Amino acid sequence: MSSTNETRRKRRAKTISLFELMQEYPTEESAIRYLERLTWGDDPFCTRCGGTEKITPQKRHIGRYWCGDCRRYFTCRTGTPLESAKVDPRKWLFAAYLLVTARKGISSMQLSKELAVTQTTAWYMLHRLRLACGDELQALRGTVEVDEAYLGGKELNKHEDKRSGVGGGPGGKQAVFGMRERGGRVELKAVDAINQRVVTELIHDGVEVGSNVYTDAASAYNPVTGLFYTHEAVNHSIGEYVRGTVHTNSIESVWAVLKRGFHGVYHGWSKKHTRAYVDEFKFRLNEGNVEIDTKDRLDSLFRSMRGKTITYAELTS
Repeated sequence: MSSTNETRRKRRAKTISLFELMQEYPTEESAIRYLERLTWGDDPFCTRCGGTEKITPQKRHIGRYWCGDCRRYFTCRTGTPLESAKVDPRKWLFAAYLLVTARKGISSMQLSKELAVTQTTAWYMLHRLRLACGDELQALRGTVEVDEAYLGGKELNKHEDKRSGVGGGPGGKQAVFGMRERGGRVELKAVDAINQRVVTELIHDGVEVGSNVYTDAASAYNPVTGLFYTHEAVNHSIGEYVRGTVHTNSIESVWAVLKRGFHGVYHGWSKKHTRAYVDEFKFRLNEGNVEIDTKDRLDSLFRSMRGKTITYAELTS
């Protein structure tokens, strides 16, 4: 077998199909045991108080335990976005698989059809899963491309009662600030505006000192030169998009995926939830590389849930 074919074989082996996932976890109990393994390994501990000595499994309720220390019931989902959820654990695995593998996302309407649940339930499930996607990254390093994007329709095309009255261009749109490490990770932030103060703070917090920072020629990036970075810019207004190794093509490819999801899959989302959706795309870009085993991506998502909870009232308030 040639080295090329061997590489392809290994790459295929890293991908698990949805059918194979459902074969591996065919019962509710098997899905619960998978979540338990990610939470505490072989020995359960109380996810409320951390107790390990007085743990009693409940025979009538698979995956439910009694803690003799804090005298309360708990499961592996206690203290996570899945707490109190009445949805079959297998459906959570199904939804998580689609979230991490669908490059442009999956709508709640489509997920509701796949899982045989209401659209409201599917929407709530997706937002709970997105809550696990929002971990902060370590500072980017090396060569980092920086750019901004604006999500939303043109003011002229909006219904009169939907217009913000703040003019064209980025007016009325949601600003997203992005940084991409060449050959590495992506950091995305939903922000209220793009200006020199915001840009300076985000780059200072998110990029390791001494890195190369490449941007376009927007005035918001002017202060970057004095921030202990090697800052170079391409001037799009004169048709300059690449100058040697200086360009922002990698981060702009991120915007292409984000905007296709925004317009083509979700058909827009409210500014209130922009951060959650942006975190979803960031997680997929960082954890969704085809070189990363599908099961590893699922493990990473569920492990990130610890200590994160949200209620339906909080989502819809």
